[in-house]
Amino acid sequence: MYPPFLKFADKVAIVSPSGTIDSKYIDGAVKRLTEWGLQPVVSKHARGSLGRYSGTPEQRAADLQEAIDDKEIKAIFCSRGGYGLVQIIDRIDFTAFELYPKWIVGFSDISVLHSVVNSFGIVSMHAGMARQLCEQPADSELNRLMHNALFGTELPNYSGNTHPLNRIGQVHSQVVGGNLSVLFSLRGTHFDLDCYQKILFIEDVGEKPYHIDRMMQNLKMGGVLENLSGLIVGQFSDYDEDPSMGRTVYELIADSVADYDYPVLFDFPAGHIERNLPLLTGAKIQLTVNSEGVSLKY
Repeated sequence: MYPPFLKFADKVAIVSPSGTIDSKYIDGAVKRLTEWGLQPVVSKHARGSLGRYSGTPEQRAADLQEAIDDKEIKAIFCSRGGYGLVQIIDRIDFTAFELYPKWIVGFSDISVLHSVVNSFGIVSMHAGMARQLCEQPADSELNRLMHNALFGTELPNYSGNTHPLNRIGQVHSQVVGGNLSVLFSLRGTHFDLDCYQKILFIEDVGEKPYHIDRMMQNLKMGGVLENLSGLIVGQFSDYDEDPSMGRTVYELIADSVADYDYPVLFDFPAGHIERNLPLLTGAKIQLTVNSEGVSLKY
């Protein structure tokens, strides 16, 4: 299920359920969303600062709950990721969200929210947040893609070059996922991501290669990888390759799925990079990987 697409004058919320953020990015996001014809409402503690967090767990949970429960709010734009959602996710009541779905926009730590709402069969948007909204030009590729998808004028379809580690194939299935470390932290909980016969998307930032390999081995031993219908490997950024591993990070990931025959796409431009392409997680896509190139179509 797609949440209702946005319309002119819709109210949308800006919340900070995880890390603290410089107020100038909140101001910039308000300006950009207003230019889109929306009415942004900044949550009470969105500009807060309590160590690395925007507020106490109680404050952050209250802001998110209020945005979820308010029927006039048609989308929730998370200001930034960082860390903190895992502390409050079990306090959130999603009853109103299931009855009146709305767009959730964000990435990184916001993968916790994507995992939950996608488990309800509701689509969400893995995309940039306040900083991207205000630092990218109004007519930039990323802001255009985000705007058009949220307003339902054009869903994002992508094509690109091949990669030596890609595995050829075609599949039409639901895409789920997000930040690998965040998804790993949900393993064994009620909020664990359901990947069965789905296309898994993963990305990460600042993790050591052996940490990434350890997480992939866990997914393999837990039966997650063998039951996928496809894999999209996004950007793994801000780390140093470890020669002692004998493999690059992408090669370590390729090794972990070597026993399976579904299509695998490497180096998709989404993650902690400037060109962080929006993905509609929870939606069905057609993933095509062949010797001539790749495509991802909604």
